[in-house]
Amino acid sequence: MTGLARPEILATTEWLAEQLGRPGLRVLDLRWRPDGSAHAVYAVGHIPGAVPIDWRTDLTEDAAGGEAIVLANPEQIAAVAERAGISDGTTVVLYDDSQSVFAARAWWSLRTYGLESVRILDGGYPTWVSEGRPISNAEATPIPSGFTVRGPNRTRLTTADVRGLLGAPDVTLLDARAPSEYKGFEGNTKRLGHIPGALNVPVGATSEPGSQRLRDGARLRALLHAGNVSRGRRMVCYDGSGVAAAKLAFVLTLLGHDDVAVYDGGWAEWGNRLDLPVDR
Repeated sequence: MTGLARPEILATTEWLAEQLGRPGLRVLDLRWRPDGSAHAVYAVGHIPGAVPIDWRTDLTEDAAGGEAIVLANPEQIAAVAERAGISDGTTVVLYDDSQSVFAARAWWSLRTYGLESVRILDGGYPTWVSEGRPISNAEATPIPSGFTVRGPNRTRLTTADVRGLLGAPDVTLLDARAPSEYKGFEGNTKRLGHIPGALNVPVGATSEPGSQRLRDGARLRALLHAGNVSRGRRMVCYDGSGVAAAKLAFVLTLLGHDDVAVYDGGWAEWGNRLDLPVDR
């Protein structure tokens, strides 16, 4: 990958292969299956030493009213970190097999609570396997530890926060969903469309076609330019469940945007609230 302002938050397979087994490194397996079979997938094979994390049960909780999912509470995040052997000085590498959207949700969750050194494996598990790198079927048992949970910080915004930012000249709202959802042609909320003023940057376009790898820096910048995304503003990303929004936030951070937030609750909450404005 070239042309990245923050390359240290993206782990290459070459770098991870060299770092495996070193003290201070933890690898988290974020592969997820809606039918609950992810642990069976993990048992068949995973990157050596990786700890399985279920983003839905470990890193989120149901919002009040049950219409959306939101970031887990500090105690829940602390318990996950302890189980995974993550301490304040740990470097964490995350991977999945779904274009890094679940890994990105974990990246955002940990950083929102103050963990600094968190990376996403470019290409995820499929690329690791395709390169013939080592895999294991042994259950990882790291020594329980824990980092100092602080936050959530300003990378997380609530519905009230986003409503208060509508029309602000120094804020850009970014909708990471597919164009059909953004335009209001599809969806499963009470109202369809998007938050007024939001720009559409479909997160699926950030990966190379037919690949798990991210596009290079120049192409990512061209994608944002095509979406009229300019620098120097606060970026607020959202989608339906927070996974695509988190990946878009990761991409923006990778490219050097230094004030990037995720709207926690996203369209699942906004689209079901009849008191909030909607554009189509």
